[in-house]
Amino acid sequence: MAARDTTNDRQHEAGFTLLELLVVIAILGLLAALVGPRLFNVLGGAKQSLAKQQIDNIGSALDLYKLDVGNYPTGDQGLGALAAKPSDVGNWNGPYTKTGGVPPDPWNHPWVYKNPSTRPGHDYDLCSPGPSGQGSEPGQGDTICNP
Repeated sequence: MAARDTTNDRQHEAGFTLLELLVVIAILGLLAALVGPRLFNVLGGAKQSLAKQQIDNIGSALDLYKLDVGNYPTGDQGLGALAAKPSDVGNWNGPYTKTGGVPPDPWNHPWVYKNPSTRPGHDYDLCSPGPSGQGSEPGQGDTICNP
């Protein structure tokens, strides 16, 4: 009888078969298909929450501006009045933001600021056009506005 070469047998047995690899890839694909959409929903919700917090922060800066100047910035002055003194304003004690400007919304769109407000009971409208960037009016599309 011939002796078996055990080292050669071990080399053939080491590693995974193609079928085993395909099964693992299929399982990983199923997990990604199940977990991926939920993960994106959580991230989308986080950006909406951040937009609401930023609206509150900018609203606080607008309130400080009103305390000093006597009224909110006009629609023509815009949010830039929080960072740089408008030429026709007295008692300006800004800048009213820490960064010296107003950053864009979480989707990198500029904020939509209107004074006077188009909504009853509001002094101004401060809105993020949302993920699509299409909304410019409160209640339009996925726009997020000051309460």
